[in-house]
Amino acid sequence: MNAKSKTGSDPMLQTILFICVFILVPLLGSSPSLLFAEEVPWLAEVTKVPDSVSKPAKPLQDLLVKGFVNDSAQRIESWEAWQLKRAELVEVWKSDLGVMPDRPVDTSFIVKSTETLNWGSRELIEYECEQGIRVQAYLLRPLQSENNQIENKSRAGILALHPTTSLTIDAIAGVSGEPKQHTAVALVERGFVVVCPRCFLWQDAKNSDDAVQQHRTRHPGVTGMAKMLYDAQRALDILASLPGVDPNRLGAFGHSLGAKEVLYLMAFDERIRAGVASEGGVSLESTNWNAPWYLGDLATDPTWERNHHELLAFTVPRPLLIIGGESGPGAADGTRSWPLIQSAHAVSRLSKLPTRLGLLNHGLGHPLPRRELEKGIEWLTTYTSP
Repeated sequence: MNAKSKTGSDPMLQTILFICVFILVPLLGSSPSLLFAEEVPWLAEVTKVPDSVSKPAKPLQDLLVKGFVNDSAQRIESWEAWQLKRAELVEVWKSDLGVMPDRPVDTSFIVKSTETLNWGSRELIEYECEQGIRVQAYLLRPLQSENNQIENKSRAGILALHPTTSLTIDAIAGVSGEPKQHTAVALVERGFVVVCPRCFLWQDAKNSDDAVQQHRTRHPGVTGMAKMLYDAQRALDILASLPGVDPNRLGAFGHSLGAKEVLYLMAFDERIRAGVASEGGVSLESTNWNAPWYLGDLATDPTWERNHHELLAFTVPRPLLIIGGESGPGAADGTRSWPLIQSAHAVSRLSKLPTRLGLLNHGLGHPLPRRELEKGIEWLTTYTSP
């Protein structure tokens, strides 16, 4: 009996098919399956909006207004209607950020060096990013089990994006720097395959200003954030193509500069199933988004109506954890992030799925404490599980 006739003769199978096609698919859109086996036990703690949320300095555009008729706001009241507005907003953002060329199709890379360590292997790899421009990244893989049973199954892959440091990928991949900087090693010790690409600011440039000038010469009118997004997607191409990595179980983790990249990557690339962004500064007013390697003058342009609550909404209903350090020294995320998160929660409610956009505020300032790193890894472990 073929599958079609079997389904047609079984009422239970017909019911399941109806649920999948006519209920779940419209809810999830083109995102990977978001019906998780479990939630992090502390989900309610990080998604609960405080009783009092202050208004941001720059007013936020209402995500659920689709237009006006006779000065009366027309509200978005369904997930399908939000998808239409989301598509429009995505195109607005892409236009404002500037358009990069198509990414190369080839996902091959050269292995420059290989190390075997007590937690697995670390390879320095090199691949073509833009046409004619090659970049380096570290590829970390877990230890193989003695019977190789684990290795016969596809693992989840994480793109680990480094913060601002002259050590760049050497620190995050555990080559040098302090142990607290070795985020990718902590991830691979939990069983993830991890790729750590070098940000373009340290790629064949004398300094950040030189890197920005090179980028602007190649791509006039294209922001640094558009370049960072492009580069992160290119590294994700490599990660998703690796044998033994499940392309439907991809996540991203970043701190500071890396957190900014996680926000943009998760907003514009639905291959990312779950993300953790530590101390990137969600609000445009929270940190140096006006730096020439990020958004430049666009960030402070009073006529520009955008803010990052829209990017947060683009990630819904995929799980995204913001880690903040307010009110500690140098913090970029925390109390000031709630207005944007709260705005995106309104979109989450339309999905009819649990709200998985949260803020974990440790209050210890800008650095990422070990406890919060472990929480972030737990988040990714839970939400990249099969």
